[in-house]
This record gives sequence, structure tokens and C-alpha cells, in this order.
Amino acid sequence: MYHKTFLIFSLIFSLKTLLIAQPDRWQQRVDYRMDIDMDVAKHQFKGKQTLRYTNNSPDELDRVFFHLYFNAFQPGSNMDVRSMSLPDPDPRVRDRISKLKPDEYGWHKINSLKMDGKNCKFEVNETILEVELPRAIKPNSTVEFNMDFASQVPLQIRRSGWNSADGIDFSMSQWYPKICEYDYQGWHANPYVAREFYGVWGDFDVNITIDRKYILGASGILQNGGNIGYGYEPEGTAVRPEKGDKFTWHWKAENVHDFAWTADPDYKHVVYKRKDGLVFHFLYQENDKTRKTWEAAPAQMDKAFDFINAHFGQFPYKSYAFLEGGDGGMEYPMATFLAGGAGLGTFIHESLHAWYYGILGSNESLYGWMDEGFTEYATSEVENYLKLEGLMGGKPDDNPHLDANKTMIRFNKAGREEPLSIHSDHYSTNAAYSVGAYVKGHVILHELQYIMGKPVFDKAMLAYFDTWKFKHPNANDFIRVMEKESGLELDWFKEYFLYTTKTIDYGIKTVEKANRKETLVVLERIGQTPMPLDITVTYKDGKKRVFNLPLDLMRGAKKGTEFTGNKYTVLPDWRWTHPTYEFTIDEKYKNIKRVEIDESQRLLDWDRDNNSWGKQEDEKDDED
Repeated sequence: MYHKTFLIFSLIFSLKTLLIAQPDRWQQRVDYRMDIDMDVAKHQFKGKQTLRYTNNSPDELDRVFFHLYFNAFQPGSNMDVRSMSLPDPDPRVRDRISKLKPDEYGWHKINSLKMDGKNCKFEVNETILEVELPRAIKPNSTVEFNMDFASQVPLQIRRSGWNSADGIDFSMSQWYPKICEYDYQGWHANPYVAREFYGVWGDFDVNITIDRKYILGASGILQNGGNIGYGYEPEGTAVRPEKGDKFTWHWKAENVHDFAWTADPDYKHVVYKRKDGLVFHFLYQENDKTRKTWEAAPAQMDKAFDFINAHFGQFPYKSYAFLEGGDGGMEYPMATFLAGGAGLGTFIHESLHAWYYGILGSNESLYGWMDEGFTEYATSEVENYLKLEGLMGGKPDDNPHLDANKTMIRFNKAGREEPLSIHSDHYSTNAAYSVGAYVKGHVILHELQYIMGKPVFDKAMLAYFDTWKFKHPNANDFIRVMEKESGLELDWFKEYFLYTTKTIDYGIKTVEKANRKETLVVLERIGQTPMPLDITVTYKDGKKRVFNLPLDLMRGAKKGTEFTGNKYTVLPDWRWTHPTYEFTIDEKYKNIKRVEIDESQRLLDWDRDNNSWGKQEDEKDDED
């Protein structure tokens, strides 16, 4: 009897432990070693890749998939046709792929692939390598893939390639055969049509052998930096080796989901070491276009990282590189590509991707808004802080997120918005994807700040980072953290904002005398999306009182911590099915000067003209 009771108790305890530990969702694991030999004249390289792949899933895997991104840069590819079929093609792409010459194509050729020494059958389906395994990979086991491959770097069109618009020789992103992610939803073997990325956490050990005239920047930390002046000096220019035609750069990056690098013979290399030990690397061609911004960037980004670490989570790596290359700002783990003429705002935005793309690593194809939108929100916060500190031009704003709300409303009114639940590759227009991912993702955080209150929201954003870093969170994971920190139910919010394009519109219908001592306010919901409301009442003597009107679906109300100095009253819930709501103010009508819904203007309200009521100057007050 004792043993049975103890066993039951142990099972219950184990189950509780499992439930509490749920955020530790299983992750596949990779360990890449690559040896790359560049032929810069032909824009080609030979590669040998050893990949130790650990299957931490509960499933047996009888096949695997690799991304072959460079194959997109050939006439007639999915990316080529998709670009020319869209009504608003990316101006950087348009029909440029269709006009490439054979020596400008991108391609990967897989010469051989073995798993644990046995040959694998494989088929190239444009940008996806489909691999049939000689035996299944068991759960909780590790196998080793050995691949011999050759690649041609495409003329730079989108992100990757040689000869960027700034004249950078090589921008090497999405450049190697990369195993696709397998998670709780299965394989994510999406063809590359120019959009987003999703990768497996792991370690990279990369040797790049290239003509000695080149200076390289990359994800990770250079292991042989002492040979070429790439150490942690306060600043300096890398010195190329004087012997031999080529030099091998040896890089390591730990616990990342991708590896990118750039190479150019004319890079200036500036090293900046922060007080916390993080080392910034700035590699750029020094000229009139870059000189002012890139010289100021180290001190500015040092201050920016202080703010980001405090408000959005501590950066865990020891190195971060700002690399001139590609076709504009583009993020990679521990590094970002930037155009030579990039402004400070772009430096901030791209480095913030290190948090939401690099460390949290949500599947951007399904949840692009969790990367781009969150990065945009954080960028506005950081820029506002730097303006306050005098490190960025312009005056700080009381609310730096209002432009995002206005843009979202204009786009919706134009009938162009599409739901955020659409896969990133499948939007009807580039504009719908961009506004959804960048702007509506930004607005989602702004609206949650309004619902939860800024002090609670700020705390929740840190909790989200600390809970889900290195775990590929999805939309449910994010909302669940917001619920836990606020004590509110927010599933309704997720459903309206992700799966619909329904709008918010509230108005003040009437404000009138209820009796000799009270004033009656009648509100109406005109839009289809329900929301809680903050209603500010201003009295004739200038004093204010805030009424919070919760939504019944929330099962709670916002705390009044952001309204210090004003009386804060929580009203009975507004049931979401009811189009009108009325409440009384325990103050004489004659003493009411103004009533306003959302004085902070955070609410994504379609029509703000009906959000306020003010007494006419010539209106007579009847106390009888």
C-alpha cells in the first residue's frame, strides 16, 4: 500500500514537473564543420560539410531535407516567376533573375552525401534537397552526414551574391546546404521565393580559404585572429598575411541557427569592446557615403545595447558584427548586413533582430510579425531613448508608436490588409506582407501595452525573452506569457488580430445629466473588434479621472499603475456581444468639461472623431 501510494505521488509530481517545464520544448540540434575553398575569379567554391544531427524529437526520421538557396537565382525559378507575377514586385528583384547569364547564376551541386558512412539517395527539387536515408534516425540519437558539394555564387540580387550595389565583393548569406528544421509541426522544407528563414540551433566550425587580399567579417568569433590583426584592439584595420596566395579564416559560432559572412579587399575594420565584454566589429568601405555614420556608430550602438539589454533581454554572445554588404539591412546570428549609406535607425533595427530573429528564433515563415513587428516596436523605443540622450537627431516623442497605428489604419481602409495567419510566401502582394509583418506586428505590441498597462507590459516583454530564448516560440507561446504576467485572458485578442482584418471603432454616443449629482455616459461599439477602453474625464477645475472599462472576455482588468496622479476606477465589464454601454460619473454634469476614449491614442481606432465629447462654451447648466 505504501509503495502504491508513493508511486502515484511520484507520477503526479513528475506530471506537474513536466507541465511546469513545458517551455523547454524539444529542439533538434546540429553541429556543422565546413571547409570552403573559394575561387574568387569564377565566383565559385568547393565545400566539404560534416554535419552531426541530433534527433531530439519523439519521431523516427526516414528522410531529411536541405535548403539549397542559391538555386533560386536561375531564370525560371520559383523566385524568378513569383517576383514577376506579383503586382508590386520587390524593386531589388523584379525581372533581374530572368536576365542572368550562366556565369551569373547561383547553384549548388551535391557530389556525394553519406549518413554514417552509407550513401544516401537524394533528389534536387530546385531549392530543396530531398534525401532518403539508408536507415531511420531514431529518437534521441545522433547521426553524421558527410557532404561534398560545389557552388556558384550568384550576381548579387537579393541578400546573397557577388558585387553588391556598394561594390562589396562577396555577401555570403544562405550560402551553404542547410538542413531544414523539423519541429512539433513536422518538416519545414519551404522552397525559397525570397522571404523568410527558419533554422536549427547548433554550433558552426567554418574554415574559409580565400585569396589573401580579402578581409572577412562573419557570424561567430575568429579563431586565428592573431595572425591577421583581427583581435580585440580598440580599433584598427586587419592586416592581410604576406605569404602564400590564399589564407584560411577559421570561425566558430556556438548556439546559433545560421552562419553568414562577407569578404572585400577594401574593408576598414573597426573593433569596439563594450564594458560587458561584448566586442563589436564594424567592416565597411570608407568613403563619403559611409564615413560619418559608420564612424559614429560604435558609441551609438554601445548605448543602444545598454538600453536593449535592460528592456528586452541580455545579449548572450561575445561578438557582434556590422558588415557592409548585401542589398540593404538584413539580419543573421551575431551579425548583420548593412548598406553603406545605412542610417542609425537601420543599425538599430538590424541589431535588434539579434533578439527576435537570432535568439528567440520564431519561424518567420509562419510568424514574420513576431520578428519584424517586435523589432520595429523595440526600434522605436530605442530611437526615442537615444533622442532623449542626445545621441540621435530629433526630439523624443511621448508615444513613438503612433505612426505605426496611423499606417495600419490607412492600409486597412484602402482594403489591402490580409490576415497575419497567412504564410509569409503566400500573401497576394509584397505590401500586404510588409505592412502585416512590420507594421501590424508593431501595432500588436502597442495594443497589448494599452490593454495591460505599460509597466506590466514592459515586464512581460522581458519575461517572454527569458522564457523562450533559444526555443523557437510561436504565437501561442507569446500570448501565454502576456497572460501570465498580466493576469488577463488574451486568446480573444490573438484571434482577432492574427486571423481577421476586423477593425476597432468606438465612439461616445451621449453625455448627459443623469440626476442632480451624476452624469450619464453612453458609449457605442461601431467596429467589429472588441477592446477594453480607458476613458478620461476632465473636470472644469482641470482635474482628471480615468475609468477603465474591461472586456468581459479578459476575465480581469488593467492595473492602474500607469495612471499615477489621477483617480483610477475600474467599471463593470462590457460584454462583447453588446453594441452599447452606459455608466454614470458621480459628479454633476455642470462640472464635466471633457470625456475622451483613449487619451493616450494607443487604441487602433478607425475613427477618432467620435472618441471625445466636450461641452459647448455657450451650453447652460441646469442644476434643477
